[in-house]
Amino acid sequence: MSTAAPEAPTELPPVQRRNAELTLIGVTIVVTMGAMAVAGLNLNGQVPGAMWGYGLLFGAMALATHMALRWIAPYADPLILPCALFLNGIGVAMIWRLDAADSGDIEHAGIGMQLVWTAVGMTLCIALLFFLKEPRILQRYTYISALAAIVLIALPMLPVIGISEYGARRWIGVGGFTIQPSEFAKIALVIFLSSYLVTKRQVLSLAAKEIKVGRFKILDLPRARDFMPMVVGWVMAIGLLVVTKDLGSSLLLFGTFLAMLYVATQRSSWVIIGVSVFVLAAAMAFQLFWHFEQRVNIWFNAFDQEVYDAVGGSAQLVQGQIGMAYGGLFGTGLGGGDAHNIFAADSDFVLASIAEELGLTGLMAILVVIFLLVQRGMRIALASRELFIKMLASGLAIVTCFQVFVVLGGLLRIIPLTGMTTPFLAAGGSALMASWLMIGLLLRMSDNARRPAPKAIQDEGATQVIRR
Repeated sequence: MSTAAPEAPTELPPVQRRNAELTLIGVTIVVTMGAMAVAGLNLNGQVPGAMWGYGLLFGAMALATHMALRWIAPYADPLILPCALFLNGIGVAMIWRLDAADSGDIEHAGIGMQLVWTAVGMTLCIALLFFLKEPRILQRYTYISALAAIVLIALPMLPVIGISEYGARRWIGVGGFTIQPSEFAKIALVIFLSSYLVTKRQVLSLAAKEIKVGRFKILDLPRARDFMPMVVGWVMAIGLLVVTKDLGSSLLLFGTFLAMLYVATQRSSWVIIGVSVFVLAAAMAFQLFWHFEQRVNIWFNAFDQEVYDAVGGSAQLVQGQIGMAYGGLFGTGLGGGDAHNIFAADSDFVLASIAEELGLTGLMAILVVIFLLVQRGMRIALASRELFIKMLASGLAIVTCFQVFVVLGGLLRIIPLTGMTTPFLAAGGSALMASWLMIGLLLRMSDNARRPAPKAIQDEGATQVIRR
C-alpha cells in the first residue's frame, strides 16, 4: 500500500462567489466608517459628519466596483477585492484622522484627493478588466515592457520635469501634480520578467559546476554565459541607486528580480550570487555617496544624540519607533495618539501611525490582510495553466510582499529606512493607482483560472463506444 501523501489540489472551483464578496465588502465599509467615528470621538467627543460623507462615498465606489466585477469577471477570486478595499478604507480613515488632528478641523479635513485617487484607481482596475480579456497577450510585449520600465525609471532624471525631494530624485511634475513613475515601472518590470523567464527558464536552470564541501553539495553555479540577465538586473538596480539615490526602489527592483528568477529556475545559487553582488555594490555605494552613508548611519546609530539632532537625521525614525512602542498591544485608539506629529505620518510612516493607535494587534491584523492578498496571488499562480500567467501572478504577489517588507523593515531598523510607501494605506496617487492596476491583473487572471472551460473543450478526448 502506498504511503505517499496526496498532492494538494491546484485547480480553483468554477463557481461564482460574488455574494460572499458583497458580504465582505459590506464589512469593509462598516469598518471604514467605524474607524472614522472612533477617531472623531477621540478627537473632540462627537461622531464627525465627515464620516457619512466620506464613508458613504467610499462605500458607493466599492459597490460600483463590485457590480462591475459581477458583469466583467464573475468568476474572479472573491477575496481579492474585499482585501484591497479593506486596506484602502483603513488608509482613508487613518489619513483623515491625521489631517483632522493636524489642522484642528475634523469636518473639513483634507482627504478629498485621496478619495479622488481611489476613484481613479478603481476606474483603472475596471478598465483593465474590461479591455484585457486575456492577460497572456502581454507576453508578446517582452522587450517593450522592459523599455517602458527603463523609461519610467529614467523620467525623474530629466532636468525639466524631474523633482528631487528628501534626498531622492524619484518624482516628476505634470500639470501641477507630482507622479512617482517607479510605482508603474514595477508592473512593467514584472511583465518583462514573466515573459523573459518563461522563455529562458530551461537555459537558466542549467548548471555548469557543483560547489561541494567534502561529499556535500553546497550549490550549483550557473554557466558563465547565462550570467547576462543577472548582470543587466544588477546594473539597472545599482544605476537606479546611484543616479536617483532611491534605495527603496533599487532594493524592491532587485529583490523582485531575484525572487522571480528563483521561482522560474528553482536554483538557490542565483539568489546567493545576486545577494552577494548587491551587498558588494551597497558597500561600494556607502564609500562613494554621502546620502547612502547617511542612511546607514541612521540605521546603526538612530538613538545617538548627534545623529538625532542632525538635519535629515534620525528624529523621524526614532519618533516613529517610540510611537509604536507607546501603542503597546492594543494601541491608544484612533485619534488618541500623537502620530500626526511625525513627519510623513500619512505616507512613509503610515504603518507606524497605525501601530501607535491600533497597537500590535491592529498592525498584525492589517499585515494578515496584506499577506492574504499575497497568498491569493500565489494561489492564482498555482491554478493557472499557462506558465506566463503563473509567473505574472507570482511576480505581482512578490512585489506586494517585498514592498511591505521594505517599509516595515525600515521602520523596525531591520534594514535602512528607504522612504517607500505601503500599498493602499499610504497617502498619494501614484502608489494607489499602481496598486489598483495590480489588483485588476490579479482579478482578471483569477477569473480566467476559475472560469469553466467551454463545453467543446470539456468533451474533447472523451471515451466513445463505437458499435459495429
